[in-house]
Amino acid sequence: MERAVIHLNVADFAVAVERVIDPRLCGRPVIIAPAGAARGAVYDMSQEAYLAGVRKKMPLQTALRRCREARVLSPHPERYTQAMRDLLKEALPYSPLIEPGENDGHLFMEATGTRRLFGPPIDLAWRLHRRVKTALGLTPIWSVAPNKLVAKVATRLVKPTGEYIVGAGEEASFLAPLPLYLLPGMEKADLMQLSALNLNRSHQVAALTTEQLQVPFGTRAGFIHDTVRGIDASPVRAFGKNPPRVMCAHTFDTDTHQSDILLDTLYALVERAGSALRNRRLAARRVGVFLDYTDGVQCIRSAAIRPASANDIMLFESARAAFTIARHRRVRIRHLQLVCDRLTFPPAQLFLFAEDRAIEQKRTALVTALDSVRNRFGTDAIRFARSRTPQ
Repeated sequence: MERAVIHLNVADFAVAVERVIDPRLCGRPVIIAPAGAARGAVYDMSQEAYLAGVRKKMPLQTALRRCREARVLSPHPERYTQAMRDLLKEALPYSPLIEPGENDGHLFMEATGTRRLFGPPIDLAWRLHRRVKTALGLTPIWSVAPNKLVAKVATRLVKPTGEYIVGAGEEASFLAPLPLYLLPGMEKADLMQLSALNLNRSHQVAALTTEQLQVPFGTRAGFIHDTVRGIDASPVRAFGKNPPRVMCAHTFDTDTHQSDILLDTLYALVERAGSALRNRRLAARRVGVFLDYTDGVQCIRSAAIRPASANDIMLFESARAAFTIARHRRVRIRHLQLVCDRLTFPPAQLFLFAEDRAIEQKRTALVTALDSVRNRFGTDAIRFARSRTPQ
């Protein structure tokens, strides 16, 4: 049976919701940002503002210099949460396998095997589009493709409005002429390394074998090989199923409060978590640290990772920040746990400044080299001095 995945995407979701509430916003540039904050950053923007040069997370003052006529609205997260619930309510009658985004207007629907009940997947996608438009006033982009990767790329191509259908067996030819930055999962370091080799399109990379890609990319060669060919076997997660996460933990033989031992142990956990993320081709957007004290008290703190990453060094920076906040008592610690969640495809946006690019390249090259050694000689073949075996 041919697989069919529907990807639904309400472009500029926050702006679209605000425009349903206030139709006077339609057709004019809109920026969603905390207007009163001195260092407010852009939360979302309309297509008109995007074309004027406004981008997400850009300082609001910079955004307004680029688009002076924009209407600035404060974010209303509760509205976006409710709109996402309403969107799911329209989709759930058609399939139990629906994987929504985090209040961003995205959802994947597994439509394989629904033909006898609801007709061909393309008809189902059209029906869902009409229901959302009629019931919610939102106009989603949609695509139908053999897997999630290709479906997501297809909706990116037709943004802000439209639809795209990719048939079974057409994945590689569909992706062939596209620039690599459109492919989900391609990291900044991948793009920079490929660009240095003068490889900027999918078909150029698809001409290389896995063995050839292993020379510059090591363990990521298989992922890149499959991605440029549109190969993606990841399932659509059932609605309500807990999102995936990576957990690592260590119980000390002797409870301790020595900072160097605790941080060394934390780094060892980060290395295990980072390796697991890279093997799953995912990146984490948040890291949590759980501390269990000797007296039974537990303290949990978390820190965001921006941008999402599976790099040990970036993971440790956020993990150490969470650990510092969590360790607020002068009591020995018995158990340390690290949780990486809000997993996503690694971002593909390139760094703007050369210094940032150089730092990222150095970090990625180091972690890639470590992975290569461990894959060949074993997990304990090489490690940082600080991640020596915890007590």
